[in-house]
Amino acid sequence: MHKDNTYVSQWFYAEGNRERRGPISDEDIVALFHSRRIDEDTLVWREGASDWQPLRGFASELGLTLERTAPASPQPVPPALPQGPHAIHSAASAAPRPGMSGCAIAGIIAAVVGVILLAVAGILAAIAVPAYQEYLLRSKTTMVQGQLLDLKQQVVAFVAANERCPINDDEGFGSPESYADGDIAQVRIGRLEEAHCGLEARLHAPKQAQLDGRSIWLDYDTQTGTWQCSSDVEDRYLPSNCRG
Repeated sequence: MHKDNTYVSQWFYAEGNRERRGPISDEDIVALFHSRRIDEDTLVWREGASDWQPLRGFASELGLTLERTAPASPQPVPPALPQGPHAIHSAASAAPRPGMSGCAIAGIIAAVVGVILLAVAGILAAIAVPAYQEYLLRSKTTMVQGQLLDLKQQVVAFVAANERCPINDDEGFGSPESYADGDIAQVRIGRLEEAHCGLEARLHAPKQAQLDGRSIWLDYDTQTGTWQCSSDVEDRYLPSNCRG
């Protein structure tokens, strides 16, 4: 499939499990996001971009506002201490017991505050670290999908010209290992379940056991002309169009 040179600085996107869509304008890509037809994980590309990227990477350029955690409500201001004779009486009644110095009280307060801060820090770390790791792994599988877009177009063109599914040995297609790049170890081309044409991308992520050695399958239904994504990677590490 050749890109029409009359579309300058236009956008392309991968909608769900369908083929590449576009070109469309800045306004159209923003409208798709606001209508929730695409989300921040959707792969997009425009003239001048080095590669397909999730939409969030162009958020500033397009003026998109992504969801953020709401700021914490301000703490209420404590009421002012009363003035006059009652204030003196209250201060006297709250005085520390004889024999307990001010330094001792300050030490106790500091110890209590320190324990509370450590507990809060531990809770925040327990929440933030796993969420960030999930985000990194999901970004990797999303980028793998982007790397396979051109190969998907080759499969579609081959089926249309030859009325059969291509395999790695066919003209224009390399060996499985020839597609090794980044987080991809190899790509097998052929028939998947239900006699559909398809791609099997084996992942290469030695330091991430959640991905390393697992596969992403892209299944092409020649009857409907649509693609279906599936994987043996856990759903939380996959883009939304490849889960389940």
